Order: sequence, then structure tokens, then C-alpha cells
Amino acid sequence: MPERLAEMLLDLWTPFIILWITLPPCIDTAPMNQSQVLMSGSPLELNRLSEEQRILNRSKRGWVWNQMFVLEEFSGPEPILVGRLHTDLDPGSKKIKYILSGDGAGTIFQINDVTGDIHAIKRLDREEKAEYTLTAQAVDWETNKPLEPPSEFIIKVQDINDNAPEFLNGPYHATVPEMSILGTSVTNVTATDADDPVYGNSAKLVYSILEGQPYFSIEPETAIIKTALPNMDREAKEEYLVVIQAKDMGGHSGGLSGTTTLTVTLTDVNDNPPKFAQSLYHFSVPEDVVLGTAIGRVKANDQDIGENAQSSYDIIDGDGTALFEITSDAQAQDGIIRLRKPLDFETKKSYTLKVEAANVHIDPRFSGRGPFKDTATVKIVVEDADEPPVFSSPTYLLEVHENAALNSVIGQVTARDPDITSSPIRFSIDRHTDLERQFNINADDGKITLATPLDRELSVWHNITIIATEIRNHSQISRVPVAIKVLDVNDNAPEFASEYEAFLCENGKPGQVIQTVSAMDKDDPKNGHYFLYSLLPEMVNNPNFTIKKNEVIVVLFVTLRRHKNEPLIIKDDEDVRENIIRYDDEGGGEEDTEAFDIATLQNPDGINGFLPHYRRGLLGSLSQDAV
Repeated sequence: MPERLAEMLLDLWTPFIILWITLPPCIDTAPMNQSQVLMSGSPLELNRLSEEQRILNRSKRGWVWNQMFVLEEFSGPEPILVGRLHTDLDPGSKKIKYILSGDGAGTIFQINDVTGDIHAIKRLDREEKAEYTLTAQAVDWETNKPLEPPSEFIIKVQDINDNAPEFLNGPYHATVPEMSILGTSVTNVTATDADDPVYGNSAKLVYSILEGQPYFSIEPETAIIKTALPNMDREAKEEYLVVIQAKDMGGHSGGLSGTTTLTVTLTDVNDNPPKFAQSLYHFSVPEDVVLGTAIGRVKANDQDIGENAQSSYDIIDGDGTALFEITSDAQAQDGIIRLRKPLDFETKKSYTLKVEAANVHIDPRFSGRGPFKDTATVKIVVEDADEPPVFSSPTYLLEVHENAALNSVIGQVTARDPDITSSPIRFSIDRHTDLERQFNINADDGKITLATPLDRELSVWHNITIIATEIRNHSQISRVPVAIKVLDVNDNAPEFASEYEAFLCENGKPGQVIQTVSAMDKDDPKNGHYFLYSLLPEMVNNPNFTIKKNEVIVVLFVTLRRHKNEPLIIKDDEDVRENIIRYDDEGGGEEDTEAFDIATLQNPDGINGFLPHYRRGLLGSLSQDAV
């Protein structure tokens, strides 16, 4: 067969360059171009060119080019033959020299300038450089003049499976909620293979799990990891280590592989209810503990974590719901029982509470697991404490008349020791509140007496503080305010508001107001003052003046009466106009001017009546009705 091919080639001989390519026997097939001559295994085996190709080659140029291939990672004692250059202008007289230039010429690739054989003198790595572009040229051996224009060709480095898959981003970490359903996606991983993904299966990867089953599975081609078991419980196992393998050659035997690890952590969901550590709690508290003091703590444990473990605490039943309260400590996740109202050992010595702990955040997917809450009983014992005396009233109001006798009892305060021992009580007055020592108190029975006289007109109220002290323990004291009101008695006579001076003309008309007077009284009767007004005894029978009471206010009127056979007495040396100096009353306008007739006053014969002239002393007495 090789001989037959050689004969056919000689029959078709026309000038052209032949590119010999030597392929390694491990390659099944090499890409072939119909415009090139290829040799497989031996230079004697040639594919016959078609007539059309020969005509095309002769018409364009004397070179027949194709890509050369060289196997990567090939190493041996001798350089590996890549291919051969030959031109149809070479008659075999050894007058043509072949020159090679370009990528790696002289360093990686070497050409026999006589035969045109190209050898690789170094081991090649396709992952470092996949192809080389070189230039071939035939020149005259003697003159070095080009016989043909230079032409480029490519030497491709053919891949072998010399690179194992690598997980560049490993190791990996992922999370998935606990109690997830079967097939829940966890994450995906990716491996890379430096081999040629186009040629063969060197870079075709298949994924599998070496460790981590039966909990997780992986898609062989996409490397998506999923849960392989439903309802994995974080409280049983929180973390899983999965070993993942990527194998090339499609996973077949002989392929290279790489591994990585994936740590899967189950995240928490609220699938567990709170549970009290004990069903019954006992606490004791002194009866005199300050309000708001923490009495004790209860705790409901929850296997969940974070907000899924948060619980709120409440008092849902018991005989102390009004006296105690419970608050939640978000940091410690427990309930704090505090006192909200005062305790009294003598009244009640113990209390029972029923407390509840309930999850704050409920996941409706797990509501069927039952109520996410728990209850416990709390017993609280009240301890006796030495308490101070207790007054029968928080304040006292006493009343006393201002004319009360000295040492008379004006009131009483009482107090008791609330303790079972019931110590006797001693009473005293805080003298800082009774600087003038107007009051005393009986130390045994708490009766308050008057020590000095009282005057309501000087002070209506007296505020003192009474102290109650236990005889057996002087440190136990209590105080109570006592307000004492001084009641009024009628011990002050009425007084005129001021001194009055009235003036009247001789011819004053009957009913004319001469003076308005008023009175006052320092006493303070409950129903107000009521005064009686009267003229002096010597003026009571005077027919010319009367007093009219008008709302406490008295008005002096002129009563003009005519008397026969009584002459008007006027002294010669007195001018009648001197009697009209002033009067203590508001002006009446024309009525005032008409009230006095000067001509009449100057002609006493024209007057038939009698009108005496009074200047002072008309009002004689003022008295007050008893109230």
C-alpha cells in the first residue's frame, strides 16, 4: 500500500512543497485539510491530492500548507519530529535551503535547512501556549535569495489529559434551614480543568459526593448540592462536612480527579417550645421590701437559638396577681418577678402564682407541634419585719375655739405597732413645727392639749407634726401631720370704719341724707356680721334726725317738723352762711342748690318752723346683735 501511494504521487508530480506531519500514534484522528498532504506514521504513506487541488496549487503558489500538530508533554531522548517542509522547486540537488522564523523558532522548534524537517526540541505544555505561528521560506543555498515569498503556518499543541480538576474557591461553606424538605437546594460548587474543553473528554467533569451521604446529594453535571433527607434537626446535629469530587474524562476510569470540602450548617427555625427548668419555684421576701425590688427569677429553656428562643413571661393566675408582676430579661432569657404593691406579713403570709412562658416569634409551619409555651407554679413566702408604727389616719384635722381654756384637750391621735410583738407607742410633738410651744401631747395616749392662749385674729391655722416611736425599738418611728383650726368667738366689739364729721344747712329738706356710716368687726361669725345702729341717748328724742339701716350701712336723715309759737333762734353775730360750710355726701346737682334759700335764711320772720343747727355728735351708739 505505501508503495502504491508513492507511485500515484510520482505520477501526479508537479512542482509543489510538501508539508510532512508526523502524528503520535496515541492520537485517534487529526484534523485534516483537503488542501494539504498528510503522512500518518511514515513518510511513505501519502494521501493522493485531487486534480483540482493540484491545479489550484500550481496556479497560486508552490506551497501547500496546513496546520502542524505536536503532542504536549512529549519527552524522549531525541527531539520529536513535528513535520517536513518541501518545495516543488527543489530538484534534489541540495541547492535550496529552508529557513524557519516566528514563535519559538530556534528555541522550541528547529528546522533542518536541507531536508526541511521540523523538530520540537523542548517539551510543550498546551496550557501554557496552545499554538505557535511560524514563517517558512525557501532560499537559494548559495545566494540566500528567496525562491518564494515567505508564508505563515501554525503548529498546534495537541492536548493530553495532564491536568486534574481544581476547586479554586474551596473549601466551601453553606447554610440551609433545619427541617427543610427533601431536595432543598443548599449551594453549588465549581471545578475547573486546564485541559482542552473542545478536544476529547479531558475537561469534561462529573461531580460526586465522597463523604456526606445520606444527608446530601449532588447533581453530577451542575454540581448543585441538595438535601437528601427531610427534616434534619439542628438540635440533633448542627454541622455536616461534605467531601465533593470532580473527575474528568466524563467520570470514566483513568480520568483525573480533584476534591474539595463543603461545610453545611443547619440554621435554626422555631420548632421547639420553651420549657421551664422546674415546675415549682420557691421564693421568700421580707414584708418591708421596696416596691419594684426583684424577688426571684424563673427561666424557661428553649433548644432553639436567637430570636426563636425568645420568650415573654406573664402571671396568668394566682392570689398575688395584684401584688406581683413579671418582666422578661431579653439578655438572660428569663422572667423577673418584682413587687408592685406593699406586703403585710400580718395580713397575708404567702402567695401562689402561676406563670407562663411563651415564644415571641411563632413559625406557622410548625404550629402543629403543639403550643409553644409552658407554665410553672411560684410559691412566695412573706417574712415578718420590724415595721414602724402606723397611725390610724394619714392626716388629722382638729378644731378649737379661740377662747378654749389652757390644758384643755383639743384632739387625739392614735397609732399601733403592726408587728405581732406589738410594741407600745410613745407620742411626741416635733418642736420644729411648734416653735412657740402652743400645744402639748400626752406621750401615752396621744391626746393633744392647749399650752398657750389662742387668738384667731392673729392666726387661724396651726400645723404641727406628731411623732410615734416604738418603745422597744426607738429606730422605728412614724410621723403624721396635724392641722389645727382656731374657731372664732365674738370677743371683739364693732368699730366704725373711720371718724365722721357731718354738716347740715339750716333749711335742709326732710329726707335729705346727711351722712352715711359703716362699721367693722374683727370677729368672723359664720353667717356674717349684723350690726344695730342708734343715736346717742340724748339725741333719741330729737325729732329732726332719724337713722335708716341699709345693708349694714346706716344713713342719717333730716326730719323737718313744723312747730308753732317757737321762734327761730339766730344769734346776731353769727352769719347764717357759716352753717353751710360742707357736708360729707356726694353732690346732688341742682337739688343741693335748691335745698338752701339764702333769702329765707336772712329773713327769719318768713319761717314758721323750728330747725335747730347740729354739727357734731349726732350718732351716739353702735351695737352688734349676738350671733
